[in-house]
Amino acid sequence: MLTVSKDLIETINKHVEEAYPEEGAGFLIGVAGEVKKVLALPNARENEARHNRFLITPEDYLEAELTADKHGLSLIGVFHSHPDCPNVPSEYDREWAQPFFSYIITRVDKGNAVNSRSWRLVEDRSSYEEEEIKIM
Repeated sequence: MLTVSKDLIETINKHVEEAYPEEGAGFLIGVAGEVKKVLALPNARENEARHNRFLITPEDYLEAELTADKHGLSLIGVFHSHPDCPNVPSEYDREWAQPFFSYIITRVDKGNAVNSRSWRLVEDRSSYEEEEIKIM
């Protein structure tokens, strides 16, 4: 289970709505399945692919790790949006996913965040398992 405050869900929703019609993305920072902070990022993917792909740069990862360390937390996952399509992981998402991370995918329809689901990559990297999100 992944625990996220209502305020942080609203922060994620705002970021992905502002990114629409492109994918928005960022990091989940926390501890033991509890998101304490989110770090929204610009989509570094080339312009023509941003509508259905996001890219997180090595510099983004470094910034996230430093932010987590500064607060005594860990990098525990990634969030991103799926504009106008289901919020289930794509094959592309699976190929780039890291084990042990939580992946929140928010469906954004016509510029409005509809709902969020969380996923974890199974150990053999063959698929995802859905993870319950508890909003507090």
